[in-house]
Amino acid sequence: MSPRILQRPQHTVSRKAIDPDALKVLYRLKSGGYVAYLVGGGVRDLLLGRKPKDFDIGTSAHPQQVKRLFRNCFVIGRRFRLCHIRFGRKVVEVSTFRRQAEPEQGDTLIRRDNTFGTPEEDAFRRDFTVNALFYDIATFSVIDYVDGLLDLENRVIRTIGDPAVRFREDPVRMLRAAALAARLGFTIDRDTAEAIRFLRGEIVKSSPARILDELYKVLRHGASRKTFEMLHDLGLLAYLLPEAAKAIDEEGERLLGSLSRLDDYRNAGLAAPEDLTNPLLMGTLLVPLGVPLRRVGPSRRGRPQAIGPEEPEGEPTEEHDDLVTEMAALGESEADGPGHPAATVALDLPFSRRDLDRLRLILAAQNRLREVHRSPRVKQLLAGRGYLEDALRWMEVHGGVQGQELAAHWRSLDLGDVPPPAETGAPPGPGAEPARNWDGERRRRRRRRRRRRPAGSSTPTPATPA
Repeated sequence: MSPRILQRPQHTVSRKAIDPDALKVLYRLKSGGYVAYLVGGGVRDLLLGRKPKDFDIGTSAHPQQVKRLFRNCFVIGRRFRLCHIRFGRKVVEVSTFRRQAEPEQGDTLIRRDNTFGTPEEDAFRRDFTVNALFYDIATFSVIDYVDGLLDLENRVIRTIGDPAVRFREDPVRMLRAAALAARLGFTIDRDTAEAIRFLRGEIVKSSPARILDELYKVLRHGASRKTFEMLHDLGLLAYLLPEAAKAIDEEGERLLGSLSRLDDYRNAGLAAPEDLTNPLLMGTLLVPLGVPLRRVGPSRRGRPQAIGPEEPEGEPTEEHDDLVTEMAALGESEADGPGHPAATVALDLPFSRRDLDRLRLILAAQNRLREVHRSPRVKQLLAGRGYLEDALRWMEVHGGVQGQELAAHWRSLDLGDVPPPAETGAPPGPGAEPARNWDGERRRRRRRRRRRRPAGSSTPTPATPA
């Protein structure tokens, strides 16, 4: 079929809005004799007047040909062979045009997709019409093979082809449809929505790691509440996070309010997506649920890991906001032990043990951060902690006005010049007071044992290697 082509005067995509490094890649591919298009969400967002979060490129060059053009190119992936071209910490992703691959016999999932094709074939293998638009750097035109421009005008999310077939090929697309509609403020096409309701159970065939990665993306981009409401309405949330679906049914505002606070913080421009770490996002989602977390992974498989604050040092603070109430409720569920009904509910997503441990530290630090005006030793306890920034960000997101004021106070301190706990210590040097323990007693200095010399020897004997 012939595509719909918008010439430069007919659209709003400007090269000034495209990342300079992405333009370098486009121009070098073009000068090398290859077709090079800006593809996917970058074109969609530019047409909507939004700032793209990344710029992906499609080309007729094969991965090894791209690698020969760029010394800073790294070919990655097994299912999808992609080229990552690095500019410092920035990555421009380049993929070769592909055609629709066929699933293996007896399987509806497409597990490998490295069959190269034409730009038209590449457009028809993509997930949604609004993500299949191309910007040609050679003619500065927008190319549409799948009526994506019409759906963009009508603000509709629609699959390319039969939605039932596309969702069986990759069930994660059902989650992406809801996330994309919520983020852009679009509606989901009726046939697409009905296919999601009918095939929602297929999501369990997807990799749990991929689902978790998609959920983190949802939480980072400022529309998590609307996304979770849409997932709940479509019946998909019960398969992704049964505890979250139950929480929305019984007391929806507890979870949805936590997501709203995160969205407000993100949309106010107080943090970039990369500043919202996985432990912070994990806590925003799981703390309101008040259930232990069962980590599925290569180690400690099936052993419940409850999320809750550790016992803080010092006297407890008398000031309790919504965040402290949530943490206290979660601590009660942990203390109830295996006999508590919540202990039989398990989450199957592979939350990282490292992120879980960091979340514990973030929660445990909240009461200590509130003691800043009462205990002079709190500064010394927390100044060198690697999780301090996450703990302050958690307080800003979930601590209300008081939490924001406390976080601002901590950020105003020069933590590099915090005195030691006894406030009498001095840096090592002549005349410095000896180091002391927390109880004020002088710390004992360990003496090194001197090596005994052989009789009649005037010089030390070198040690024998073990």
